[in-house]
Amino acid sequence: MRLHFFSLLVLVVSFVASGQRGVRIGYIDMNYILENVDEYSEAKNQLEIKVRKWKGEIDVLNNEVDLLKTALENEKVLLTKELVDEREEDIYFKEKEVIAYQQKRFGSGGDLIKQKQRLIQPIQDQVFNAVQEIAKAKKYDFILDKSGDAVMLYSADRYDISDLVLRSITRSAKRTQVQGRKAKQALELEEGNSLEVDKELQERKAKAEAKIAERERIIVEKRAERERIRQEKIKEYEERRNKLLEARKRKRDSILAVKKKK
Repeated sequence: MRLHFFSLLVLVVSFVASGQRGVRIGYIDMNYILENVDEYSEAKNQLEIKVRKWKGEIDVLNNEVDLLKTALENEKVLLTKELVDEREEDIYFKEKEVIAYQQKRFGSGGDLIKQKQRLIQPIQDQVFNAVQEIAKAKKYDFILDKSGDAVMLYSADRYDISDLVLRSITRSAKRTQVQGRKAKQALELEEGNSLEVDKELQERKAKAEAKIAERERIIVEKRAERERIRQEKIKEYEERRNKLLEARKRKRDSILAVKKKK
């Protein structure tokens, strides 16, 4: 199930706050993944060529409008009011044509948005599938996208699984392209080696995470112990102080009592 980054973050906090321990959280950088997928880069280059072509066409239309305006300005004194109105109407409709074409290509529902969506959607689906596989295999509870709407103010590299996702996508692409028994066997061997490397990397990460968690636990315990000792010393000091103040008060009351008798 896909969730907005902020909603997922709230779930993570709630999950931890409810008393669960050992939560495994990873994240990906979708922008980094997209930029490193060959088919996305190729399609992006093709789209950039189209964008340049569309912008060139818009420039041509704008130049035509400018020429019409300049011609009208130069010839205005020679034309009747009816002809001026006719020319201005032509310019008005030409400008509307340019605006309509700009909207068609670059508007909120225009060709650029549609083509970007068609370009990104297949890669996003591959990433989503790869993330699902990795999450199940590596037992992640949550995987976030740091390029989402909410900003990750800090993210440790050891939790970044973007390269794992990229390798998974690359393996899937190779499997669909490979022909022949020997080639498939070679690919399976390569994938096996790659998976072993991934496994080794994940084991190292897990050990590093465990060490960090243990170190943090010890720091928290030491801090709590120091605070306990400090509070005990404060309590002892307050008790001594109160006893001293009570002794002084008794002495003062005794002196006052003696003076009253006299």
